[in-house]
Amino acid sequence: MKVYRHIPQCDPLLVEAVGRFSVADLHESMDVMAGRMALFGPAIRPINPGLRAVGQAVTAFLFPGDGLLGHKAVQLIKPGQILVVANGGAGPQTMFAELVALAAEAAGARGAVVEGHVRDVEALRTMQFPVWASGVYAGHTGKNGPGFVNVPIVCGGVRVEPGDIIVADDDGVICIPPALAHSVIAKAKARAEREVQIRAAVGGGKVLFDILNLQAALDNAGVEEVEGTWQTDKG
Repeated sequence: MKVYRHIPQCDPLLVEAVGRFSVADLHESMDVMAGRMALFGPAIRPINPGLRAVGQAVTAFLFPGDGLLGHKAVQLIKPGQILVVANGGAGPQTMFAELVALAAEAAGARGAVVEGHVRDVEALRTMQFPVWASGVYAGHTGKNGPGFVNVPIVCGGVRVEPGDIIVADDDGVICIPPALAHSVIAKAKARAEREVQIRAAVGGGKVLFDILNLQAALDNAGVEEVEGTWQTDKG
């Protein structure tokens, strides 16, 4: 077991700049493979829909059924950071609950992302603490260890290093390495501006299929259009 008390710091303004964009826009702004590697799996969903969170990751890897090192991670968390927790995908295990959320909120945490289960959902929703998790389970959690804090972990199928920028919204969670942040911001901004133009064009009566020039994509894909119904097609 090891606990690293600090994470690499990046400019808070850079973190906030990344957080201005949606998870979907950030994902679309990365290269195909990098984007797939950065987007958490769809099993991790918001417990409190309608909330957003952005911050640098404080990571914890827990032994199944045990939350001791998760408590240590919360003790170390700093304002503006996000707790990211995993246990290797083991079973239905409770890994986050109301009292932990209260402590994290008091420390200034922006939210929590849990590959595992949470409980005290009504309380979490009442306090409006942003939490993303893969399920709800009212099980008991021990406090014996072992585990690690602030080491690279895999959460939602994504490698998360301490200090990575986490953005979470109703569409899911994405992890942006700080080294990619400037590039992702520039591409996300261009994408957002393009979508403003598309919305205006659709509102003005144009057809989305034509705006996106999708006929060319169909032609390039070799798609055959048949004038008629499938019952009358003899080809």
